[in-house]
Amino acid sequence: MEKNTKKEPTQRPNVSSKKKLEITAWLNRHQSEIVSGEMVLFFEDECHLLWGDICGYIWGNTQERIEVPVLNERQRQTYFGALNYYTQEFLIKPFKKGDSKSAIAFVEYLLTQYPKSRIALIWDGASYHRSVEFQDYLNSLNQELNENEWKVTCIRFAPNDPTQNPVEDIWLY
Repeated sequence: MEKNTKKEPTQRPNVSSKKKLEITAWLNRHQSEIVSGEMVLFFEDECHLLWGDICGYIWGNTQERIEVPVLNERQRQTYFGALNYYTQEFLIKPFKKGDSKSAIAFVEYLLTQYPKSRIALIWDGASYHRSVEFQDYLNSLNQELNENEWKVTCIRFAPNDPTQNPVEDIWLY
């Protein structure tokens, strides 16, 4: 497998470097909680597959062109995926689209997988990760708790830098 080396046109290396240091410091502060299982840390990302993206190989006569009919190239499937930082387990769940409702449902799914642990998500700045609906959900979930007791903590990567998230490599694979 080769790592994607495409550079984002709006990527700012100094912002990315600073954010990487912030995330590393946060990981160091919470390492014992992660190792003990008190907190489960996930790198999270979404993948949106369009039916028009289908390409690959099929068994058949090499002298004949084989066509696979695609009835609706605009039809899509969204997957939310989360990589457990400590165990390297990858959890994936399909949704109709990437939106606040799906993001909340995915966090709820993660909470059912680890009911006795706090969850930390490191993810990108997608609009639905920052939406009022999602922030209201987090506030209701973490209400009246100190930050170090929050049921779910969300940390954002630097903007426009997919190289920070190992889940991007899983989607490429």
